Amino acid sequence: MSRRTLIRNGLVITASDEIHADVLIEDGRIAALAAAGTPAAEAFTADRTIDATGKYVIPGGVDGHTHMEMPFGGTYAADTFETGTRAAAWGGTTTIADFAIQSVGGSLRDGLDAWHQKAEGNCAIDYGFHMIVSDVNQETLKEMDLLVEEGVTSFKQFMAYPGVFYSDDGQILRAMQRAAENGGLIMMHAENGIAIDVLVEQALARGETDPRYHGEVRKALLEAEATHRAIKLAQVAGAPLYVVHVSAQEAVAELTRARDEGLNVFGETCPQYLFLSTDNLAEPDFEGAKYVCSTPLRPREHQAALWRGLRTNDLQVVSTDHCPFCFSGQKELGRGDFSKIPNGMPGVENRMDLLHQAVVDGHISRRRWIEIACATPARMFGMYPKKGTIAPGADADVVIYDPHAEQVISAGTHHMNVDYSAYEGKRITGRVETVLSRGVPVITEREYTGRAGHGVYTPRSTCQYLN
Repeated sequence: MSRRTLIRNGLVITASDEIHADVLIEDGRIAALAAAGTPAAEAFTADRTIDATGKYVIPGGVDGHTHMEMPFGGTYAADTFETGTRAAAWGGTTTIADFAIQSVGGSLRDGLDAWHQKAEGNCAIDYGFHMIVSDVNQETLKEMDLLVEEGVTSFKQFMAYPGVFYSDDGQILRAMQRAAENGGLIMMHAENGIAIDVLVEQALARGETDPRYHGEVRKALLEAEATHRAIKLAQVAGAPLYVVHVSAQEAVAELTRARDEGLNVFGETCPQYLFLSTDNLAEPDFEGAKYVCSTPLRPREHQAALWRGLRTNDLQVVSTDHCPFCFSGQKELGRGDFSKIPNGMPGVENRMDLLHQAVVDGHISRRRWIEIACATPARMFGMYPKKGTIAPGADADVVIYDPHAEQVISAGTHHMNVDYSAYEGKRITGRVETVLSRGVPVITEREYTGRAGHGVYTPRSTCQYLN
C-alpha cells in the first residue's frame, strides 16, 4: 500500500527558490510540488495532511561532520549513534556523515566495519561515513579505491595530533595523489600539530594550565600555515581539498586566494566559530573547558571574516564537528593541564536553529541558510539530489519550521547526551516543529515519534563540485 502525505500552505525554501507550494510525498519520496491554490495543488490527495500555514517547509539538514562514540583522549564522545541521531532529528537534521577511524597499524576496512557495527540498527535518521586515514601505506592506498567504489568517497587526514592521527606531508601527498585518481575527496584538519606541541609543552612549563591556553597555543597563524600547505600539496597532487572547521580569518584568506586561482578547494566552518569566542574559553573556575575544541575558538574579531566567507562562497558549508564530552568526568580530565581536556563540543541539535538566527540577524539570506546547511553538504559529499533539497524524486526529508517561535537554548531542554550546552541561555527565534525522514515523522509537533533503526546507511557518490 502506498502511503501519501500532503504538506499544505507552507513557504517551501530550497537553496534556489522560495515558493508558496503544497508538497506531495509518496512512498518516502517527494512525488510532486504545486503552487498553493492552483488546480494542480487542489488535485493532490493524501492519507495524511500537515498544515504548514505560516511556517517554512525546508529540506532536512545535512550535517557533514559528526563524531558519535568517538574515542579521544582516554574517553569517548558522550553521544551514541542512537542518542546523537535522535538529537539531530530534534534539531531538524535528517542526515549525518560520521567519521570511521582507521587505527594505526590497522586497515581501513576494519575501521569502517567497526563504525558500521556501532551505527547499524541504532540511528533515528540516515547516515553515511567518511574515513579517517591515520596510517598511509601501500595497502591503505589500495583500500581507498575500494571504499570509493562502495560509497565511502571522502578521506580525512590530520596535520595535527602527532602520535594519534597525524600524517606527515609525504603521507598526505600520497593520499591526495590517490584521491586525484579515484575521485575521492581529501578532508583536512589543518593545524601545524608539530609546532603546536612545542607551544603546549612551553606553556605547561610556565604553569599556564587553564583552558584559555588551549586557544593561545593553537595559534591562528599555525592554522593558516597548515591550510596553505594543504592547498599547495593538493595542487601538486592535482586533487580536490576540503578544509574542515575553519576558524581563523587568516585561514579563510588562504582558501579565498586558492579559489580565486580556480582551484578545487573548499572550506567548512561551524556554529561555535560563528557564535562563540576566546571569551568563552577564558570563563573562570574551569568553565572554559566546555569550549575546548580544535581548531580552537578565536577572538571575536575573526567572526566577521567567517560570515563574509559564507556570503561570498569562499566557505561553502556549516557543519557541527559534533563531538560532545560531559563537563563532569570527561572535560575534568584536564583540570591542571589544558592539554588533557578532551577536544570537542556538542552542537548537532543546534545548527539549523543557530543558522536561522543568522538569517534573523541579517548575516545570510534564507536560501543561503538552506544552501550551507542542506544542499551544499549533500552535493559536497555525493548525496544530492536524494538529500538536501525538496524536488520530485528526492527523499522526503522535510522539516516544518516555525520562523516566529522563540526558544532559549539550554542543557535542561536539549536532547544531546551531554551535561552542558555551549549556548546556554541564548535566546533565538525559530524552531523545528515537525520532521519527516523519508516520509516518516520522527518529530511530530515537538514530540519524538521516531525510532532507533529507522535511519539507514547511505552510500555516497563522489563530490559533485569537481570539474
